[in-house]
Amino acid sequence: MNATSPAPTPEAAPGRVVLLTTSHRVAPGLLSWPAWRTLHAADRVLCADAAHPQLPYLREAGISVEEASPAAEDVVDACAGGRTVVVVATGEGEPALTDGLARLAGSGRVRMPELELLPASYDLPGARLLDLVQVMDRIRAECPWSSRQTHRGLAKYGIEEAYELVEAIEEGDREELREELGDVLLQVVFHARIAEEHPEEPFSVDDVAGGIVDKLIHRHPHVFGEETADTPEDVKAHWLRTKAIEKRRESVTDGIPLGQPALALATKLASRVRTAGLSVPLPTGEGIGYELLALAAGAEAEGVDPEAALRAAARAYRDAIRFAEGGRGEG
Repeated sequence: MNATSPAPTPEAAPGRVVLLTTSHRVAPGLLSWPAWRTLHAADRVLCADAAHPQLPYLREAGISVEEASPAAEDVVDACAGGRTVVVVATGEGEPALTDGLARLAGSGRVRMPELELLPASYDLPGARLLDLVQVMDRIRAECPWSSRQTHRGLAKYGIEEAYELVEAIEEGDREELREELGDVLLQVVFHARIAEEHPEEPFSVDDVAGGIVDKLIHRHPHVFGEETADTPEDVKAHWLRTKAIEKRRESVTDGIPLGQPALALATKLASRVRTAGLSVPLPTGEGIGYELLALAAGAEAEGVDPEAALRAAARAYRDAIRFAEGGRGEG
């Protein structure tokens, strides 16, 4: 009777390494269901940061977490026999571990476990605004210049940034547009941070955001209510009607800032008159001011923004000047 060779044993499963990432902008413990399921089923859960904000919540849920920062070889060994090892990533995402695992995989010497990146919580749209608020808090507290600023002192920067934003829009520069929007946003957050320190009537950036949210909802009943609006004209009518009720203005000129550029001021006045259906003749007089007023009113009636039109003409004039300067330099 011939001896038979023992049947080969199946090769042990290589196991699985799960790198669990979380967003610091989401409250600790608010993890996805796949994350909780993976954590509860894991054979080992490791975390290099003893102060990681997720650890108290994981332990409260009955998950045993080892405070360790193992090398890639140790993690691979821990996965032998089909075991699952979850590594709770720190803020940097464990680059040393992932680089080490990549080198092992590239060497071909080791049968690698399955590698999985599992985001346990995600940033919601707008989450980076939380970072901006935190950065502004620190700058206000620690920067010698920023800590001394006031609403009045910053006012000129708000005007400058608004003009630079308009220029980026008109130039069509997308990168510049993104940057200038950030600069305008900074002004809003900066002023809101200063407002928190008012001794009698403080408010925060959350109050600012909450106020504009309420206003937008109230002025868009065709979106958030039962009214309908099929055209932009319908929307504008809704807006003007609700705004008039809110402001309780006695004149169509109420609320128009007189400190704005004169051409924009003239256009706004003409717009209010036309929208209200009033018949108010333009004042007559000698001088360029009255001529400019008539031009602004006429442009507004035709749907042309005279500010933008004049800026476009001024840019063309600037380009002509530069061309002339270049030609003169060559002569």
